[in-house]
Amino acid sequence: MENLSVLYEDNHIIVVVKPQNIPTQEDESKDKDLLTMVKDYIKEKENKPGNVYVGLVHRLDRPTGGVMVFAKTSKAAARLTEAMQNDGFLKRYLAVVNGKPREERAKLVNFLKKNARTNTVQVVPELTTGAKRAELDYIVLDAKEKVSLVEVKLYTGRSHQIRVQMKNIGCPVYGDVRYGGDILAKGHNLALWAFEVKLVHPTTKENMTFRAYPPEDIVPWKVFNLDKVK
Repeated sequence: MENLSVLYEDNHIIVVVKPQNIPTQEDESKDKDLLTMVKDYIKEKENKPGNVYVGLVHRLDRPTGGVMVFAKTSKAAARLTEAMQNDGFLKRYLAVVNGKPREERAKLVNFLKKNARTNTVQVVPELTTGAKRAELDYIVLDAKEKVSLVEVKLYTGRSHQIRVQMKNIGCPVYGDVRYGGDILAKGHNLALWAFEVKLVHPTTKENMTFRAYPPEDIVPWKVFNLDKVK
């Protein structure tokens, strides 16, 4: 199946690597999206007639790549969604950011509000109408002269969350045109990658961990030793 990298699959879930610059689900661009790719893969592999059920339980921004989990049954989708609301579904990211955060490690808690018209998100005061709490931990793994490699653990899944919260501390994600991270990175992809998902399997209750790493042979990832992360 075209460009679909499957990390794991059973009767209940399928875990794949989302390529960068492909939408998670169909948007106004009508470009090929990952949800449709997964449905087509299952339809072809299992020779299923008609529509195939695939449940979307979390998303990645179009320019972000990495591990994504889909449900193959509505029961699995409901249980995974519930797990996400109860800290039973943890996501870790790697990002290259411009500059170096002042603190080597920190917890960031902000309130974010999305402007649907411009598809941008900003940090706002807590009592702002429509504001949503956003929480993450980061740790600086390595730092070069102009960029740093950080690992981020996400506790809330807000739109553009990592990009906005890192920008808010003066370290936008490398290559992020929308939030000012493209000063050093004309023409490069956004350097944000979902490298790990930990979850409790929706039916077996087994603790599972899935990982996939960013492309090590391209800028800016190649200036860092990702073996340290592995």
